[in-house]
Amino acid sequence: MTLADTPEPAMTPQTPASQAAEASESTRAATARAVRGALTGGSLATPATLVVLLVIVLPGLQLVRYSFNRFDPVDMMQAALTGANYVKFFTDPYYLSVLWTTIKVASLCTALALVFGFPVAYVLARTQTRFKSLLVMLLVFPLLVGNVVRAAGWMVMLGTAGFVNSLLVSLDIVPQPIRLLYTPFAVVVGTTAVVLPYMILTLQSVLEGMDFSVEEAARNLGATFRQTLTRVILPMAAPGIAAGTMLVFILCMNAYATPVLLGGTGITMMTPTIYDQIAKANNWPFGAVLSIVSMVVTFVLAIASHWIIHRRYAKTMMT
Repeated sequence: MTLADTPEPAMTPQTPASQAAEASESTRAATARAVRGALTGGSLATPATLVVLLVIVLPGLQLVRYSFNRFDPVDMMQAALTGANYVKFFTDPYYLSVLWTTIKVASLCTALALVFGFPVAYVLARTQTRFKSLLVMLLVFPLLVGNVVRAAGWMVMLGTAGFVNSLLVSLDIVPQPIRLLYTPFAVVVGTTAVVLPYMILTLQSVLEGMDFSVEEAARNLGATFRQTLTRVILPMAAPGIAAGTMLVFILCMNAYATPVLLGGTGITMMTPTIYDQIAKANNWPFGAVLSIVSMVVTFVLAIASHWIIHRRYAKTMMT
């Protein structure tokens, strides 16, 4: 008898009961693995959760409690449960205008950071040069310098006798130096320069994970650069745009050094106003109200922009 003529061993047919037992066993094993993973993940997240509770949540709750206290010029703060501080904010045109100015400046700086940062992030993501790491280091280097130092540099640049005015006068663009410092323009320029690296780095991390062959396929099929940008690149980069926009908007809403040093009395934003109420006027209850309003508005607008971007480019991908 040859090897080919050797009969194969008969397979024992599985009964429904044995199949059900195996399925139940695999389900229990999968559940056990899921429980172990959840416990492991929970144990790893516990230290960070405790830090967040101690550093952010508890002070935030304390701030909420302060906002319902009453300010007294002698005692500074009296324990109470009053909404007068909130009424004062929402009925005072000055503080509402400060909030509106902050939102406008933060939105403009975020838009400028996206417009100027996206091309740089796209080039960095696509480049294969050996100097790429050097370019990234140059991009990160400004983050090693404090905001006060960078704001001081812009003060020198935008001053009456600064580089910008000297260049404008030497090119006969203006007959005499113009006022650039202590204006909203200076605040927008300085704030955009501060947050631009954050936008570029966030976009680059997402763009590097894109499949650029899709872009090349679109161009080969006859799509123009504008069509490729709006229908292929931007929808694929939507997660990075949403994350970068949220991060940069939050940073702009909470900027302090740049508005104070570059804006002076020419523009007033929320964070310097909060500092003045707490550190100078010692009005902790009203300063707490300003802080809470600023945090809530920042959170709502950041989440709204994130949702709008995802919704907008999700529709683009579907069409």
